[in-house]
Amino acid sequence: MKWNRYSIHTTTVAEDLVSDMLSELGIEGIEIQDNVQLTDMDIKGMFIDFIPELPPDDGRAVVNFYIDSEDDDQSILPKVKEGLEELRSFVDVGEGTITESETEDKDWINNWKQFFKPFVFEGIVIKPTWEELDESMKGKIVVNIDPGTAFGTGGHETTQLVISQLDKYVKSGDELLDVGCGSGILSVIGIMLGAKHALGTDLDENAIVATKENAQINHIPEGKIEVIQGNIIDDPKIQDRCGYEAYDVVAANILADVLIPLSPVITQHMKHGAYFITSGIIDTKENEVVEAFKKNPELEIVEINHKGEWVNVTARRK
Repeated sequence: MKWNRYSIHTTTVAEDLVSDMLSELGIEGIEIQDNVQLTDMDIKGMFIDFIPELPPDDGRAVVNFYIDSEDDDQSILPKVKEGLEELRSFVDVGEGTITESETEDKDWINNWKQFFKPFVFEGIVIKPTWEELDESMKGKIVVNIDPGTAFGTGGHETTQLVISQLDKYVKSGDELLDVGCGSGILSVIGIMLGAKHALGTDLDENAIVATKENAQINHIPEGKIEVIQGNIIDDPKIQDRCGYEAYDVVAANILADVLIPLSPVITQHMKHGAYFITSGIIDTKENEVVEAFKKNPELEIVEINHKGEWVNVTARRK
């Protein structure tokens, strides 16, 4: 689908007010571009793979809004200009000019790719599909990953914590359950480390597509990685599909608020002696997750690891 993109050239002090004005006019597709540096408080709790480096903040900002090219956008522009003039009376809106361009859905999806480059972690090369393999990386385990809209590249500290634990605990022939599989990167790595089969679950339909595509990209034989959409915490059909006492390793790189209700029910899917490898836990939530795990009499915590402000808790079913 093609869209008309209108860019309002304004200031960082006015960007929120400009965005609110657009929202009040019924415009939903709004994007702010500025060079305001993120503080430690901003970053704390963000669950994303990378944070681009920004040039110095010069006080300027651009507020983009998008209108379907088939809609009558000429009826909305006068209202936007009127709203800018009203804001100008009590806030510095800067230039306050509007420029027009055209874009497509695929442009929004692909813009971030310029920041994702190959890297090596625990002897595993994690490489975007659109990048060439460097000579120095040849001979290592190579994971090609195209996160798509189910984002997850392996670059985030939480993912790296889980990869370290998979490298430690996955054995040849293991059955792996990947809860909240996202792009499927943990399932792919699990298979490459020797797991016989991996099953991923996720609530997002984009994750289903991305996991299947990334399995194919990495030449994983058909059937070795499967993925289903649904909630393993409270959906009996998903629980039955996953199977009971079936897995040697369960990986869950999801947020603490999901791990806490997951911890009482996950052991029914694990073999005795199986490992439950978790991350996505910001350090301020560590104690809550640990206490939740301890409430399950079948779980014993075997490791707690930290990377930056993120935490891995690895437990074992007794």
